[in-house]
This record gives sequence, C-alpha cells and structure tokens, in this order.
Amino acid sequence: MTARLTTIHDGGRYFEGPRWHRGRLWFVDCMARTQLSISPSGELQQHAAVTDDTPCGLGVLPDGDIVVLTMFRKRLLRFSDGAPSLYADLSEVATGTIDDMIIDGQGRAYVGDLGFNLPPPEGRGAVGRIILVMPDGSARIVADGLRFPNGIAVSSDHRRLVVAEMDGACLADYDIAADGSLHLRGRLGRINDPDGICLDRDGAVWVASFTEDAFVRIDRDGVERERIGVAGRRALACALGGADRRTLFCLSAETS
Repeated sequence: MTARLTTIHDGGRYFEGPRWHRGRLWFVDCMARTQLSISPSGELQQHAAVTDDTPCGLGVLPDGDIVVLTMFRKRLLRFSDGAPSLYADLSEVATGTIDDMIIDGQGRAYVGDLGFNLPPPEGRGAVGRIILVMPDGSARIVADGLRFPNGIAVSSDHRRLVVAEMDGACLADYDIAADGSLHLRGRLGRINDPDGICLDRDGAVWVASFTEDAFVRIDRDGVERERIGVAGRRALACALGGADRRTLFCLSAETS
C-alpha cells in the first residue's frame, strides 16, 4: 500500500517536537520560537512564545500541561493556560546542548543531552546521554555512550524507549525499569541522519531521515518496512495521532 500525503499547513519555519494531545497536533517552531497546535483539518493556533531561547522538544504531562525544552539555557518550561514557569533547570546536569524530549504517562521526562554544544565539533564521538527528570524535579543520567541523540519515543506501556542516534545512523532500543532506569537491549536499523521518531502500535518505529528526505518505518528486527518520500524537503519529525492514533503527521522543511 502506498501512503498518501496531504499538506494541512505550509509556511512555518522549522517545526519540531510533535505530540498528539486533546485532538490536535502540538509542536514548536524552533526558529520562530513559538508553541503551536494544529487540527487534522489544518486549523493552526499559536499558544505561547518562547522569547529567550530556542525551543525544540515538547512533552505533555499527565494533567495536560505542556512542557517545552529550550536548547541552550538547558531548561524545561511548563505552560499552564499559556503562562510559562520553570519545570526543571538542567544546566548543572547536561554536558552539552539538550535536544529532544518525551514525557511518559507517569510524568517522567526523558531528555537528550548531546554531550557537546552546537554547532557540532569534529571528532565528537559517543558522548551523548539521556537525562531522566522525575515528576518531583530530580534529574539523573540513565543512558550514555550515544552518538548525537535526537528523537525519543516511549511505548504506551512505559516499558520501552527508543532514541535516534544521528551520528550512529541507527536507533538505540532500551528497556525501561520500574524506577525509570534504562537498559540497552540493542541497536536497530541503518538510517542516515535519523531525526524525530515515533512508535506505532506494532512496536515499529517511524523515523524522519533528515538527509534521505523520507519517513521510514523500521520494525522490531531493524528491517525497513515502509518509506514515504518527501523529495526536495528535509524530514524533521513525526507523530501518530487522529481519533484512532493511526494517522502519521510528518513535519518537514525545504532543503537549503
């Protein structure tokens, strides 16, 4: 079966962090520094501005509040009714720029720490880490040795986490322990420059391949099963949503 892409919005600058919430797709525009949502029919709404840093990752707390990651000040901002407050300051924990994040159904935030500051230095190696931020605000390292951690996804049963390794051209696949700790089970696939990701109900991973200009579905064995090309555009991130959570929303940007 060939997937059919339908454009529901065009004109943003650089979208990241898509999450399905309350019947809409929520995300940020990194360059415009705004928090947005859109309906499946294309009704766009701006919810808040992030004025003092570049937003990237986005998560949803169990009570419905939105949390936005800011890359360079290394903070998580909580938005209640559009008003921001500091949720977590990771400047003393992160060793580099922080990138993407996910919040699971228990309110635990998993944050990617590149291990270096952007722009990426030469010879940076496997210095990336995953920071776990608990609902009480405490933070600790739960994974390391990652090559440019990017998109992060957690299964609906809170027992599996997958992170895209942009420099590693693969997906790191973890088991999640009861206390939120991560245990590496292996690495999956071979995808050039994997960016944002999401998990489907079969446990396969949809991956935005930045330089392949495509969204690729990788199964649990690391085998490519589907590919949706977006020729002439960079694939940035993706999320499953809609009434049955079977609609794939794909974020992309024009190639430079």
